[in-house]
This record gives sequence, structure tokens and C-alpha cells, in this order.
Amino acid sequence: MLIVGAGLSGIGAGFHLQQKCPAKSYAILEGRSAIGGTWDLFRYPGIRSDSDMFTLGYSFKPWTEAKAIADGPQILNYVRDTAIENGIDRKIRFNHRVKRASWSSREARWTVEAELSSGDVAAQTVRFTCHFLFMCSGYYSYEQGYTPEFAGWSDFSGRIVHPQHWTDDINMTGKRVVVIGSGATAVTLVPELAKAAAHVTMLQRSPTYVVSRPARDTLADTLRARLPAKLAYHLIRWRNVLFGMYFFFQLSRRRPARVKELILGGVRSALGPDYDIATHFTPRYNPWDQRLCLVPDGDLFQAIRDNRASVVTSEIDRFTPRGIRLKDGSELPADLIVTATGLNLQVLGGIEVSVDGRVVEFARTLNYKGMMYSDVPNLAAAFGYTNASWTLKCDLTCEYVGRLINYMDRHGYRQCLPHNDDPAVSERPALDFTSGYVQRSVARMPKQGSKRPWRLYQNYALDILALRFGKLDDGVMRYS
Repeated sequence: MLIVGAGLSGIGAGFHLQQKCPAKSYAILEGRSAIGGTWDLFRYPGIRSDSDMFTLGYSFKPWTEAKAIADGPQILNYVRDTAIENGIDRKIRFNHRVKRASWSSREARWTVEAELSSGDVAAQTVRFTCHFLFMCSGYYSYEQGYTPEFAGWSDFSGRIVHPQHWTDDINMTGKRVVVIGSGATAVTLVPELAKAAAHVTMLQRSPTYVVSRPARDTLADTLRARLPAKLAYHLIRWRNVLFGMYFFFQLSRRRPARVKELILGGVRSALGPDYDIATHFTPRYNPWDQRLCLVPDGDLFQAIRDNRASVVTSEIDRFTPRGIRLKDGSELPADLIVTATGLNLQVLGGIEVSVDGRVVEFARTLNYKGMMYSDVPNLAAAFGYTNASWTLKCDLTCEYVGRLINYMDRHGYRQCLPHNDDPAVSERPALDFTSGYVQRSVARMPKQGSKRPWRLYQNYALDILALRFGKLDDGVMRYS
């Protein structure tokens, strides 16, 4: 087997493969020079999780740090420790950037081409073959974040940086900083930059729902002090899953006005009755039509109360030498502009995939059980939940892949291929979020179907039944 990506998902895939298929050989191809994926790539100030670590952590390795909402370096250490403790690090081929994968039905194997880079030496193409390809390369482009075209970009006399490309030489001490955006990255950056900057302005075109949550979980601390580590971990994990996915998310779907009232009540309590919450913290959409933003210990609200940060809700006219002019004619002065304007989504790390010489157009495929693609054999991809932590779904995906490989071995099969021949299955977008980064890319994404096993329910309990215990020969998966 080949696993592509040595981030949170790829290291988890290596662990599960070793546990469930110990006789199988595998390698992990990683395009960068270090373990960690997202948590090694992003270096901007304050980088942290927006899910609690009891659900973002692996099912097999309890999270033992004090903070439930962990910072990037802590998560990176957790992933690297997992790799080292289980010998997974010895399976990684660093600086191997996968470019294409070609399946041969006659040989029942993938040929994977990667560019191997080493210092100043020109990259060379290397090839690997495998019987099963497991893509753990995330959902966005590592090369370039999304930045809209702003008029007057070159006129600005200061520095402009996207958080995805943050470097250590960026100095915000005593400077006026404008952060463009209102998503998870923006609400993370603003309070952190405000610790050193003269002032930080979060400039947003429209607001996002923002929820405060304690960085430490007092119930978790109590259980961890009194119970065995694994038992406490799984109790907390299920508590958080049940509250987040089955209470809060479902309540948002069934009674959106009530959830909106609760969220805005929390913001009003944090910022006071005189703050203009209607303009700056009241979105035009319902809760969970887009992902919520989490602020640990209300750090964003504290920065606003202390007048170290402010929020401006308006549209940009153009950049000027001294800052940003808005469409209402006002100008925001800036020494540093941070464009926290989103990611560029891509399928399977942007690699070219072909089956028997035919290039796969993933926008024309159906997503099978949230991990495989119609008429694409022996390939799975790790993709997390949109309404809960990424790792909950990835752990289940890894378990299913192990079951699938063992099933094929028991029956002497070399190929598995999900195929839809049910005319009653209609296509739907794979993601139903209205977020800009989703809408920009949804036309290029695989589709989901209108019913099982092609439909994505974003439901952990249903996925446990389907992926951990469900039939492998379900009439849709074809074996040969």
C-alpha cells in the first residue's frame, strides 16, 4: 500500500494499517520535509485547533495535555510522537511530491509518480507501484492560499501576507495591522497579533457566528484525575461528540432561530449591551450553514474590550499607499495587511488520476461512503466531518480500509470498485456549506448521491455502524 501525506490523517492511516493488516508492506509519500501536514505548514501567530483535542485526537492515543483547545505546536508534537512511538516515521519518504497515479486493471496495481526534490538539485521523477492507494493529503492546496484580486494591491507601501505563507521575519510590534477575513484563521490571528501590535482591525465583508469556549475542560480534568487515561479519554470524547454533533448541530438544523439567539446572547454578554452586534457579529445565514468560529476563553472579545482590536464590516474599494480605502469612502490605516481570505480546495492533493488510460474527472464521480469514488478501483481518501472534528471520520475511514483489504485477501480478490447502477440515485453537492471557499470549488468536487452508500450523512454514529460493522459486499462494491 502507498499512503500519500504524513499529516494527522496519514500518520493515523499508518497506525491502523499496522494494527489491522500487519503482513502488508507500506510506505508514506510526503511532499514536504517534515511530519505534520497542516500543523507543520501553518506558522502564523496563535495557530490552534478549532475542535477540541478529545475528538481531534486519535481514537487510539489519548490526549493528555492540559488544554482541550490546543495550539499548533502541541498538535504537531502529538502527531510526531504518534509516528515515532509506532515506528511509522521509518516508513515515510520525505520530499516526494505525488503528481499522478495510473491504474492498470490488467496488472491490478497503481503506478504512482512523484517528484523527488533534494536541496538545490533539480527534482527527479520517481515511480512506485502498489495494489492500494490511500490518499491522506488533505482538502486544500498547500502551494497557494486564496486571495481575491484587490485593486491597488501594488500601491500599498507596507507588507501584505497570506497566513498560509507566514514567515518568522514578519514583525507586527507597534504596527497598525488590518486582517482581512472573518473565518477561523482571522479570529485566531486578531487576538494574538493584538498582543504586540499598536492596533489590529478585523475587516470583514460579512460576519460569522463566533462562539467562546474554555480552553481547558474542567470535567475532562476531573475524569482524567480519577479514571484510567483511556477510559477517561473515551468518555470525554463521546460526551463531546454527543453534545456537538447530536445536540448543538441538530438543534441548529431544527431550531435555527433559537440557536442564533443563544450564540448572539453569548457575544452580547462578552462585549456588552452597547456594542453593535447586529452589524459585526450577526450573519445573514443560519448557524451551521457555514462552520462556526471558536474563540478559546473569549480571547477575541477580550482584545476588543481592551481596545487592542476592533471589527469593521464593510467592502474594500482598493488598497492605497497607506492602507485600505472602503466603499463608503473611509480609509483604514495599515502598516501590515494580512489576507485571511481562505483556502483553495482541491481533490486528492491535486494529483492527476487515470484508470486504464482514462483521466478521472472527479466532478463526475459519486463519493462512496465518504472515502471512495465511483468506478475508481483500489483507492480511498481520508476526509473528515464538516460539522465535527476531522479525525473522527478519518479514524473510521482507516478502520474500513483495513477491513476492506483483509476481506479482499480472504477471498482472493485483487480489485474493488464502487459502481452505481441504480437509476434512482440522484446527484447532490458533496458539501452543503455556503462558505465562500466551498462555493468557489464545489463544481470541481465529487458529488454525493441521494441515498446510501453514496450519501454523506455527517453522522458519527451512523458511520460507526456502516464503516466498522457494515457489510463489505453490499451489492455496490464490485470485486474481481
